[in-house]
Amino acid sequence: MVPDAREFEPQYRDYLARFDQAHAGTGVGAFVKHRGRLVKKLSYDEFEPMFSEYRDVEETYTDSLERGDTINDVVVKVLRERAIELFFDPPM
Repeated sequence: MVPDAREFEPQYRDYLARFDQAHAGTGVGAFVKHRGRLVKKLSYDEFEPMFSEYRDVEETYTDSLERGDTINDVVVKVLRERAIELFFDPPM
């Protein structure tokens, strides 16, 4: 089965709304300063792998918390970075 090429279209629209709320008028590909980081406004093709990675890392993080595991600092770092780049509030 061939995956839908626009699987994350609703999430991308939400991302664009969050981005525009914070930095209206910024074109795709432009950079802004957000939460102390330089963040690029992503095209859909850039957004999809980053959102997919964020979702996977967030799931790993949440599962670890529920099991009471020790959280790897690298997982927390990646999750925070992707959250900021996707204009989410980091879960920790």
